[in-house]
Amino acid sequence: MNLKQFVKMHREDWKQLEQFVTLLSKRKRDYTGETITQFHRLYQKAAQNLSYSQTYFPNDEITPYLNTLVSKAHNLLYKDQVSSFKQIRYFFSTKFIGLLLEQWKFVIAAMILFLIGAIGSFLSVMNDPLHIYSILPAEISQGVDPDKLGKGSGAVDSSLMSASIMTNNIKVGIFAFAGGIAFGLVTVYLMVYNGIIIGALAALFWHHGKSYDFWAFIVPHGMIELTAIFIAGGAGLLMGYKLFVPGQYTRGWQLKRHAKRSVQLLLGTIPLFVIAGIIEGFITPAKISLGAKYIVAVLTVAGLILYVFIGKLKLAKSQPIKDFDL
Repeated sequence: MNLKQFVKMHREDWKQLEQFVTLLSKRKRDYTGETITQFHRLYQKAAQNLSYSQTYFPNDEITPYLNTLVSKAHNLLYKDQVSSFKQIRYFFSTKFIGLLLEQWKFVIAAMILFLIGAIGSFLSVMNDPLHIYSILPAEISQGVDPDKLGKGSGAVDSSLMSASIMTNNIKVGIFAFAGGIAFGLVTVYLMVYNGIIIGALAALFWHHGKSYDFWAFIVPHGMIELTAIFIAGGAGLLMGYKLFVPGQYTRGWQLKRHAKRSVQLLLGTIPLFVIAGIIEGFITPAKISLGAKYIVAVLTVAGLILYVFIGKLKLAKSQPIKDFDL
């Protein structure tokens, strides 16, 4: 193939690729799946043409032309993929909120299960404090002393404690999510069980007149931590419900479809667990007044509400725009 034949055969594709480069450089929000697919196809063809031109027409002006065109297309095509921060930011600021608003009923269901366990154990221990030994594991029931709350030695490695708490909480979230595979039964157990622990401890401290102190050490990190656990539990319940009641579809199809949404909900809780771990590691054991700890709790609740509100506004604006699918 001579140079004229080579140019004639591929010229239209090069022109079309040039148009894509110009269009997408100026109007990035017009990306669609079809546009990206076509753009990528033309880019690959141009890259092959460049390789051919470098081999057979190294000294002709067509080679530097193709080199420039392919370079521009490459930078435009892979720039956002290399700096995936945009997709991550979009997911946590917008898409996650959309998923949360779609599946809010399952999140509320997880919260109700938690409250059932908490209220039941609270009433049981309130009626008889000795019930705490039959309700809670031995390492918890025998290790808790309401009179020593907030009277630690202070020799605490907050960084290590925070990292340990984050890891443990994320594990709880993963188990709550993964429990959905067992038709949601494991998730139900985890939600109720965690409620039982909190309720029983709350009743024990109530008996000792330490309720105000107890909640001051719980709510600063607990508001965010429990929210994340409810979301992870809701993700598990969503998957379990669709397996239990598949409707007109097969359970395999339902699992494939809703497992993806559940995983995305679980991923969205990771920053919440991290924040809760930092608060529990650094602020909860800090030598500050109980009132200050309640203020932290109020601020965390306000932050959560603001986060959802802003995400909802961004979601409304981004509806007609591209939707990153992580």
